[in-house]
Amino acid sequence: MRNLNLTSQRQAVYDIVRNSHDHPTAAEVMNRLVEQGHNLAYGTVYNSLRYLSDKKLIQELKLGESASRYDARMDDHQHIICEVCGAVDEVMSHVPEEWINEVASETGYTIGHAHVVFGGICPNCKGKRTN
Repeated sequence: MRNLNLTSQRQAVYDIVRNSHDHPTAAEVMNRLVEQGHNLAYGTVYNSLRYLSDKKLIQELKLGESASRYDARMDDHQHIICEVCGAVDEVMSHVPEEWINEVASETGYTIGHAHVVFGGICPNCKGKRTN
């Protein structure tokens, strides 16, 4: 069992991330907290996100964007980003073992985990681009 110290502020931040399916940024977490009537300082939100990440309750996603995003889904999965609107979705396909073996062979690393980030155009943006 993890040694957790979930203050009411940390619980509020965790609830926002856990109930969000769009992988919110810290600013989006803050905005959602305000919408729910919470009055937390930015520092408290950032510190709470760091704490929750450190305790492995959420994961910080660095997806090549300027701001990190947060995901409460901790099982093994990948992500795909829309190159038009920036939407982030989950990909449940596993990284093929042959990819992991090839990377290990090429680099000499012992691979502990893999996270693949795909890029493309989401169905919503693709629909807007039809001529």
